[in-house]
Amino acid sequence: MTVLFVLASYLALGAFAGTLAGLFGIGGGLIIVPVLIFSFDLQGMDPDITPHLAVGTSLATIMFTSVSSIRSHHIHGAVRWELFRPMVIGIVVGALVGAWTASLLSGRALELTIGVFVIVMSLKMFFQVDPKSDRGLPGSRGLTVAGGGIGWASAIFGVGGGTLTVPYLVWRNVTMQQAVGTSAACGLPIAIAGTLGNVWTGWQNPALPGFSVGFIYLPALVGVILTSVFFARVGANLAHRLNANRLKRIFSIMLLLVGLRFLLS
Repeated sequence: MTVLFVLASYLALGAFAGTLAGLFGIGGGLIIVPVLIFSFDLQGMDPDITPHLAVGTSLATIMFTSVSSIRSHHIHGAVRWELFRPMVIGIVVGALVGAWTASLLSGRALELTIGVFVIVMSLKMFFQVDPKSDRGLPGSRGLTVAGGGIGWASAIFGVGGGTLTVPYLVWRNVTMQQAVGTSAACGLPIAIAGTLGNVWTGWQNPALPGFSVGFIYLPALVGVILTSVFFARVGANLAHRLNANRLKRIFSIMLLLVGLRFLLS
């Protein structure tokens, strides 16, 4: 593949991920990680590091794309900063440990782990399984522990935490709007810590392709961030015109097939 073709494919991925993220209200990492794994495989990269590269690169994109989302939610008063502050301590530690945990897994083991996660998320989306608000908020220590678990899992799967943070906060009786806004704020420290962890664990790995900084592949990072932010707005506008529930179920079936492909390949 030529450099221009590869960059164009990443621009298209950013547009696709951004549109779907805006349309369905899901984190881009759930889309970016599987597509990057397929893309890296097609480019002939070492299969034992392609899942690690995909996860690290996905987290790096979230560093850039989450800022505008946080600002928007903050303007609307939807970020519960008093919840964010104790959670962020656990998030940073958890994300660093999660990046280290992922580095201990072989490429195939990490791919299988991601596949199971994608399948679970697809089933949750298809059947619209949402937690009931039946518990109050814990104290600062409980929020820190929860943040640690969310940061750890998010760094392994390469997501910004929205698929985990939102259900947790809703379960803890936080309104959906505030759960989404606070989750957006939590996504930035997850991305920063997870990215730094992947730079560190992948540093000077002999199997890395050119233009890599640890487990961050720079051409994919640049291509995705150039288009994903703009197309997230496009997706959000489409959500008001299309039958989002029907499209969400179609997309969940696509995610299910992607997850099964990881498990069966």
